[in-house]
Amino acid sequence: MDSSQNMTGGNGGNGSLSAQANDTATANASANDPKENLNQVINSIQKNLGLIHQLYLTVSSFNAASQAPLLQRLNGLITELDNMDKLAEKCNIQVPMEVLNLIDDGKNPDEFTRDVINSCIAKNQVTKGKTDGFKALRKNLLEELEQAFPDEVESYREIRAISAAESKRLAQAQSSMPNGDVKLKPEL
Repeated sequence: MDSSQNMTGGNGGNGSLSAQANDTATANASANDPKENLNQVINSIQKNLGLIHQLYLTVSSFNAASQAPLLQRLNGLITELDNMDKLAEKCNIQVPMEVLNLIDDGKNPDEFTRDVINSCIAKNQVTKGKTDGFKALRKNLLEELEQAFPDEVESYREIRAISAAESKRLAQAQSSMPNGDVKLKPEL
C-alpha cells in the first residue's frame, strides 16, 4: 500500500467513514426531532461539498498513482450521498415552487418573502377599508333609525350591551390560564 492510500485508507480521507457511523447512531437517537434531522442533512451536505472538493483536487492533479485514492474518494462520496438521501427522507420541508423558480432564475429568494408580505399588507388594507366602511354604514343607519324609531333603537342598544357583556364574560372564561391568570384582549 502506498503512502497516499495510508492517508486516506480506513477513514475516507477526512474522517467521513467514522463520522458516518456516528451520524447514523445520532440519526437513530433523534429520529423524531425535525430540527435535528435538518441539521444532520445540512452536515451531510457540507461533507458532500468537502468530498467533491477533494475529488476536484485529485482529478485536477491526476496521475496513475492517484487512481486508488480517486476511487476511494468516489466511493466515499457515493456513501455520503446515500447517507444524505436517507437523512433527507426524515425531513419534511415544503418549499414553495416560486422560491425554487426564483433560485433557478438566479434571483434572491428573499424577493418572494418580500412579495408575499407586501401582498398580505395590501389585502389587509383592503379588508380594513371594508370593515371601516361597514362600521360607518352601521353608525349612519343607527343615527337614521334613532331619528325615526327612538324607542326601538334604545331597546336594540340595551340588547347589544347585554349580549356584548355576555360575550366578554365567555371570552374571559375561555382565555383563563392554568395558573388562574386571565388573558384580556384590549377593546378598540
